[in-house]
Amino acid sequence: MSIFALILLAFAMSTDAFAAAIGKGVKINRPHLSFAIKIGLLFGLIEATTPFIGWFIGRAASSYVEAWDHWIALIILSGLGIHMVLESLKPAEEESTSQKQSFILLCITALGTSIDAMAVGASLALIEVNIAIAATLIGIATFSMVTIGIMLGSVMGTLIGKRAETFGGIMLVSVGIWIFASHTL
Repeated sequence: MSIFALILLAFAMSTDAFAAAIGKGVKINRPHLSFAIKIGLLFGLIEATTPFIGWFIGRAASSYVEAWDHWIALIILSGLGIHMVLESLKPAEEESTSQKQSFILLCITALGTSIDAMAVGASLALIEVNIAIAATLIGIATFSMVTIGIMLGSVMGTLIGKRAETFGGIMLVSVGIWIFASHTL
């Protein structure tokens, strides 16, 4: 997989965290950059860790599915991408603006937005991608997008979040098709 495809994948993986960060930013009146960076680091670290878990699971199963790995990658990435697009079309859930964001709630949100990265990690194991590079790019992209999302949230609201999630879903489907095409053509 080319570095360009890995960068696209990284930013596609970060869009659901970006959407969540915008949602958090909407609830904070004039968020400080230091707060946004801390939240970005938390999300980035968790998002960079989960592909490793998926990769180890994928490596354990790779000898059993080697002949179908490109099909599996296509199905998993396209399925995740389509799910992200469908989720982006749903109306935003209402949350109380008076709730304080606890560290545990932020960790749960970060973990929830990174489950798809675990599935992607499993897919990457099947096509011999350097997981350290992929996970690092995913972590950096997520850190950047969450930090920006927190800061933009109070200004731009949920409009960008939903569009970012749609774009990320389309990118995941595109990467799945690219992997499939590169193994079959």
